[in-house]
Amino acid sequence: MLVTQLQKAQALKLPSQAAMLYRESSVQHFWDTNKSTLVDAWVEWEKKQESSFLLNGSLFDKRLREAVTQAWQDPSKELAVQDLLTEVAPDVYQFQLFNPTKLIELRTYLENAWNVKVPLRPPYGIALNRGGAMLDKRSEGYLAAPSFQAFYQEILDIYMRPISRLLFSEIIGFDSQTFGFSINYKPTTDNSLRPHTDASAVTLNVNLNLPGEEFTGSNMNFFDQSSGQMIPLKFTPGSAMLHRGSVVHSAQPIQSGERTNFVLWLFGDRGQIPLSNTERPTIPACERWTKTQSHTDNYAPF
Repeated sequence: MLVTQLQKAQALKLPSQAAMLYRESSVQHFWDTNKSTLVDAWVEWEKKQESSFLLNGSLFDKRLREAVTQAWQDPSKELAVQDLLTEVAPDVYQFQLFNPTKLIELRTYLENAWNVKVPLRPPYGIALNRGGAMLDKRSEGYLAAPSFQAFYQEILDIYMRPISRLLFSEIIGFDSQTFGFSINYKPTTDNSLRPHTDASAVTLNVNLNLPGEEFTGSNMNFFDQSSGQMIPLKFTPGSAMLHRGSVVHSAQPIQSGERTNFVLWLFGDRGQIPLSNTERPTIPACERWTKTQSHTDNYAPF
């Protein structure tokens, strides 16, 4: 009987959590050896799905989708996008990215992906995290399902990059490369993240909780240099926080429930990022609403 690539992938034994946390050489060998099997398995898995999972533009908040579409057609109308963004801490903006009533479609897709038992690499340092997985093809063990990858690129190219340029013009030239992972916090596993900065020019942190899927704790804290205080912010279903990677932030311990998020980064070739005090230049709108022409390199921050 012919063994399919999906079956081969499902039969693989993941390295231990300890080995992944300590980044032992056997872990890298596992991902390198099985790379093509895993990519082919995700293609096969998606073809076998009984339901058609349409990860498309309908998942985005309607007002944001319409404003972004208008800005791509006529960049001079980008203020309609900016009106939907609220600065909630210095260099931290919050807005509605996904339509909460549509999130069930994305979450169902992801739950099916977690349950198929094709090995996925969790972000280093978050190895206990069932919903933690690398999303970008530059990372080994990433979620390589074709329709997910197309949706992931849409978030980055159509929404995140131009909106980031609108808010932080100094990142232009440092936003050609992408990186992303998912994360799931709950009290019994990975439940918090200590204060840190990101190795990104800009970070987009998106909540995937469904309406009614409540949690307590797990605030995001952002450091305000002018006051010397941390500003606590809470996610709601489908909401996003967009911030310069240089802003110090942390995730407070979750006390009950679960929180599921995508965390997406933009940076320059080979991980270059602008200095935190780089002057913010004035640029024409047409330079923001354009697709990057840079090639994708193979650099991954972790």
